[in-house]
Amino acid sequence: MTTRRTFGTTCLALVAAAFCTNLPAADAPKKPARMLMVTQSAGFKHGSVSRKENQLSPAERAMTELGIASNLFRVDTTQDVSTLTKEQLDGYDIVMFYTTGDLPFKEEVRDYLFNDWAKQKGHGFLGAHSAADTYHNYEPYWDMIGGTFNGHPWNAGDKVTITVHDQDFPASKPWGDEFEITDEIYQFKNWQPEKVHVLMSLNMEKTKLKKPYHVPIAWIKNYGDGKVMHMSLGHREDVWTNPKYMESLLGGIKWMLGLEAGDATPNPEVSSQQEAKAKADFAAAQAK
Repeated sequence: MTTRRTFGTTCLALVAAAFCTNLPAADAPKKPARMLMVTQSAGFKHGSVSRKENQLSPAERAMTELGIASNLFRVDTTQDVSTLTKEQLDGYDIVMFYTTGDLPFKEEVRDYLFNDWAKQKGHGFLGAHSAADTYHNYEPYWDMIGGTFNGHPWNAGDKVTITVHDQDFPASKPWGDEFEITDEIYQFKNWQPEKVHVLMSLNMEKTKLKKPYHVPIAWIKNYGDGKVMHMSLGHREDVWTNPKYMESLLGGIKWMLGLEAGDATPNPEVSSQQEAKAKADFAAAQAK
């Protein structure tokens, strides 16, 4: 089911410069947390999670190295969830999805993961990019993650501008107040602004292609006793070598593990404001 990899204690090249530091004793966990990273594709298969010659994919390798370099967690990876059991899930602190489609979990395991495991037992769920393109018709999943993929008008070669709304939260702090990035950007349906804390959004005014609606990029939420974060960026393989992107994911993981504080209070006013701004930017562009 899982691929277990053992690395040495030295930090690896990809993330060493950003994360190879000694953690204060008060911040360091007694032992690294455990993450299960699911990269199975039951729909479109991204290059970032495609394995070649039995080697870990770019995203799997980046997360494995990040865990070792930070000394906060260790990663098991799988591209086959069909044999996963509830008992195995209970051995993990965080489950991470970079997935597509309806994954072949046993039904009781699927229901357990998105209900009891995530909501009742205080675990963390981290979604990257196409995690939102998973289980479109399974409401407990998109209710947990916060929204469902509904197309990507901004393709992988498009440069976009991202606005950071919460510059104090560990996952969005690395980006400053605004940044440009080239990546594929999703729009969403089943979006629930009243349940999530939006960290970052597409800046419609400064992005070439205009659409008259809010496009969230990253958000977090408390989910019962659990914690959830979704990061829409990550389509391109080179995004997984971006130190700020990896630092952003690490910030979310620290929040899930209780190592850094972060406000997850829903902020639907941000979505309302961004929606109004996007409509105005779209109308202005159409009037030219």
